Amino acid sequence: MSRPLPAALSWTVLLAFAVAFAVAVVVLGIPLWLPAVYAVASVITFAAYGADKSAARRGAHRVSEQTLLTLGVLGGWPGALVAQQVFRHKTRKRSFRRAFWTSVVANVVVLIALIVVLEWAGWDVGVVRDGFVSLFE
Repeated sequence: MSRPLPAALSWTVLLAFAVAFAVAVVVLGIPLWLPAVYAVASVITFAAYGADKSAARRGAHRVSEQTLLTLGVLGGWPGALVAQQVFRHKTRKRSFRRAFWTSVVANVVVLIALIVVLEWAGWDVGVVRDGFVSLFE
């Protein structure tokens, strides 16, 4: 066990991701289903962390670390960051933190690669972006 990382780090990473995602929606016109996937995965992951913390307190069957990490890799890491701060859970175990932050970086890299590939494949971002902007005119 080690001292937890500063909570400000988690909140800063989460805020930066949310801003970058919002900019990508507006500027690149990424489809709204993509942030929706992250939102749904985050809610599920948040609930899994809450269930694991509750089980840990009761001495009941726990959610495996592998499951928590997998949920994060599948887009739930923003919910995991919030859950770690809200429940004060999984913030002290150094091996888990390393695996978690590695999975966050891997997820973001894959997301960026997906957006780049879709752009190269002819994703018509201008039409989507213009349609979104016209909603506010």
